Amino acid sequence: MKALRVLLVEDDALVGILLAKLLAAMGHDVCATAATEADAVAAATRHRPDLMIVDAGLRQGSGISAVEEILRSAPLAHVFVSGDPGRVQVRRPDAVVVGKPFREAELVRAIEIALKVAAGS
Repeated sequence: MKALRVLLVEDDALVGILLAKLLAAMGHDVCATAATEADAVAAATRHRPDLMIVDAGLRQGSGISAVEEILRSAPLAHVFVSGDPGRVQVRRPDAVVVGKPFREAELVRAIEIALKVAAGS
């Protein structure tokens, strides 16, 4: 997999740091992080990432709503991470979701699927 510019949307600082380190170890560049719905939308516009890794439930707003807003502009590969994957699936049945906690291999596979979906394959 080629190196990707990743927008990380996570409101738990420790989880965000761990995810950023994991993505960097996988060869990706975390181009921006956001902890709120509004910051996620602004960061996606500003940084134009290749991929978003998004916590579905944020303390300020919703990761799901942020993705819906961002996707109004253009398709963008995204993976939701959630402690309650079923809640994401109810709202976005075709979403690529990884349940917390997860293994690196699960995240890698989810990223591959998200990239194919965004490319229309």
